Amino acid sequence: MAREELTRLTGNGNGTCGEDDCPNVYRTASGSIVVQGDVSDVFTPPQGEGLVEIPENVLREAVRALGW
Repeated sequence: MAREELTRLTGNGNGTCGEDDCPNVYRTASGSIVVQGDVSDVFTPPQGEGLVEIPENVLREAVRALGW
């Protein structure tokens, strides 16, 4: 799936990120959530899974965008 196929729920592009490399939350066409963030190594996840760390304010912004 390409990034262009996702709905960006966070970030307005006016911050300090110039390469779309900031933590963000996206929604897929099927309603799933995709999270972009810094890779975390707080524990080893099961094979095929990964951990990312994102700031709390990014999650809050995503929740507001979804109307939850």
